[in-house]
Amino acid sequence: MLLNNVASTPELEISLEFFPAKTDAGAARLPAMARRLASCNPAFFSVTYGAGGTTQTGTLDTIRSIAGATGWAGAAHLTAVAQSKATVDAVARDYLRAGVSRIVALRGDPQNGDAVYRPHPDGYANAAALVAGLRRIHDFDISVAAYPEVHPDSRDVAADLDNLRAKFDAGANRAITQFFFDADSYLRFRDAASAHGIWQPILPGILPIRDLDQLRRFAAGCGATIPDAVVQRIEAAGTDRKERQRVGIDLAAELCQRLVRHGVDGFHFYTLNQSDMVTAVCERLDLVRSGDRMVLAATGAAAR
Repeated sequence: MLLNNVASTPELEISLEFFPAKTDAGAARLPAMARRLASCNPAFFSVTYGAGGTTQTGTLDTIRSIAGATGWAGAAHLTAVAQSKATVDAVARDYLRAGVSRIVALRGDPQNGDAVYRPHPDGYANAAALVAGLRRIHDFDISVAAYPEVHPDSRDVAADLDNLRAKFDAGANRAITQFFFDADSYLRFRDAASAHGIWQPILPGILPIRDLDQLRRFAAGCGATIPDAVVQRIEAAGTDRKERQRVGIDLAAELCQRLVRHGVDGFHFYTLNQSDMVTAVCERLDLVRSGDRMVLAATGAAAR
């Protein structure tokens, strides 16, 4: 149902993703950067996690830093790859003892140059098994991943949807999608998920484009498509950084506006630990405060 056919003003749930800073200086900048995103009034934020002992401590430290500066609810990423069930469960219990009851549960990427994912011999076989394991520990609020353009390891759309449904059947509360730049890819995926018996929330993952070369590296790793029209608009901006950033904001805002017109009521923004572009997109969406939620202003994107 199109937004323009809805009489009431829709509420939008916004969430944000960060990663643990690689330097002490970067970590010191995180609280102020997060506070600059306050206008987005997120329902929660998430912090990524490195498998195999790389950033587990950084995940929790980053959550404490941002939550302490903002009061927002934090979600810790947790992956199954390269770890035993006992290790993963211990990390989940550490999160819980630290007051973190939201988890983004992920299988994880292949390790050590492998072309395919290989579960740890004593580990969780996949994300659905991880979700089930977390449910045995505590009634966590669990988000999982979804792929509008099909996960690179899935043989087809049906297999990908089977995997997503298994994660929900295991107890996931919502899914967050990989980033995408064509609204139709998400809308087709949403319709296919509904036809597959999946009714839980699927938040679109939005990545404002800051650097085209960086984006191409990201996309190559997850199978995301960068439409020619998107590339052409960015390249037409030339080499001026501010102009390219303006185009990236335009593209993200236009994508969100189209999705809202088709009934989408929430977005998960990949911040890359930067506040400027995400804040600008929220402003372009004409978001206004309504208690603890964000509401799309009637004179804003809903009217376009």
